[in-house]
Amino acid sequence: MRQSRTAAGACSLLLAAACAFADPATAEVAPAATGYVALGDSYSAGVGAGDYLSSGKECKRSARAYPALWAEAHAPSSFAFAACNGARTTDVLADQLGHLSARTGLVTLTVGGSDSGFAGVMTTCALGGDTRCLSAVSRARTSMDGTLARNLDRLYTAIRDRAPAAHVVVLGYPHLYHLRGACRMGLADKDRAAVNGAVDHLNEVIARGAVGHGFTFADVTAAFAGHEICSASPWLHGVDVPAITESYHPTAPGQSLGYLPVLTRVS
Repeated sequence: MRQSRTAAGACSLLLAAACAFADPATAEVAPAATGYVALGDSYSAGVGAGDYLSSGKECKRSARAYPALWAEAHAPSSFAFAACNGARTTDVLADQLGHLSARTGLVTLTVGGSDSGFAGVMTTCALGGDTRCLSAVSRARTSMDGTLARNLDRLYTAIRDRAPAAHVVVLGYPHLYHLRGACRMGLADKDRAAVNGAVDHLNEVIARGAVGHGFTFADVTAAFAGHEICSASPWLHGVDVPAITESYHPTAPGQSLGYLPVLTRVS
């Protein structure tokens, strides 16, 4: 009886070993992480690019936005277009992360502009004169270093928790203005330079948090160089009174020739 138990134990060990070294083709393999989820604000939704999708009309998601163009070119196993006009970090955290899972292979994101109050800054700069404009820019930069940085940390942590296998690409924002450009009216170049400097600072805050979480930061400043507002060939809307929401957002070429190539290089 004792020998039978010993023999049975040896057989069990041999069976376990056989299972451990089984042909990989016969072993159960976890599904590949190949889905794509596009998170973020109006720059990811494609506000300003036109050709808006009928679903989620309030989010103004465009078929010409860089996430839709990337998905069309690369055919991921699934594509969730969650980015929404006006979204802040807290909105992305609360409303958009449900699309993430262990099967998500790529996540893209632009967020932080709305948190920093850029719409209000641009309104102040357009209507309030140099002193008020520069003060508004300074307040926005302070907010970036404080509240925004903390909220980005929480958001980045939540993204990694929900999509542990994903390659996460956080894209930045372009300069809004081409200095000494073709615009004869509007902000003085001093104010335009201050706005561009605030965009640089915003990108630094976003990039620092992204890299700290192991994400890729994709800078689009160089891609838009020579195509800012007041340039000869702008890829950004200036003030558009009939479609005010589209003001200061990328046009369709800004999405396809600015954002999309930058994402393609790093994805």
